[in-house]
Amino acid sequence: MMTTEEIKTAIEAAVPGAVVEIVLNPSPCAQHSLRLDHAHALAVAKFLRDDPSLQFDYLSNVTGVDWLDREGAEKVKVKKLVDGVEQEAEETIKHKVSGYLETVYHLFSTVQRTGPLVLRMKTINRSDQVNMPSVVPIWRSAEFQEREIFDLYGIKFTGHPDLRRLLMWDEFEDHPMRRDYVEPDDFEYEPTAHDAVLARANAHNAAAEKGAA
Repeated sequence: MMTTEEIKTAIEAAVPGAVVEIVLNPSPCAQHSLRLDHAHALAVAKFLRDDPSLQFDYLSNVTGVDWLDREGAEKVKVKKLVDGVEQEAEETIKHKVSGYLETVYHLFSTVQRTGPLVLRMKTINRSDQVNMPSVVPIWRSAEFQEREIFDLYGIKFTGHPDLRRLLMWDEFEDHPMRRDYVEPDDFEYEPTAHDAVLARANAHNAAAEKGAA
């Protein structure tokens, strides 16, 4: 199998204007991934599927990731005066990284018997700019998995043939796999509340009735 760097180079040669970023994995597995820009994502996906030397014809899974606002750190080289002598030193600069939602795709080639190739795409933020292109036109196996991510994370996949909730009921609000999700007390639209959920709903309703009395 070609290396991540070689695949990146092949993509950039085949799809002019494509923005492809290598995302390094520091763990022992060193399974690095490629982050794609939205505008060229489908063209890149088609290339990865159809190119004779790659033939990534099987999308095994698509997963969602929620990145909250966090503090990042970057090491930079600076020059400092030490006893009147200018010396080079290393400093850590901290900065804020705004949150976003992300999808991760694992591709395999059943013809070349290679993989996985890991692809990524991310949204602009976690609130009002949460769109990204659907890859269902390239890999049909993404259909239900993108629906699940839409349901649980709130990513809106442009071009999906049937984007609607998959696990939660239609009236359900919010997206329960987001890291800042807070469960409601009443589960107003829970069609079959039972056990702990029913107990919480009863307590909520009793409190509401008492407050209204």
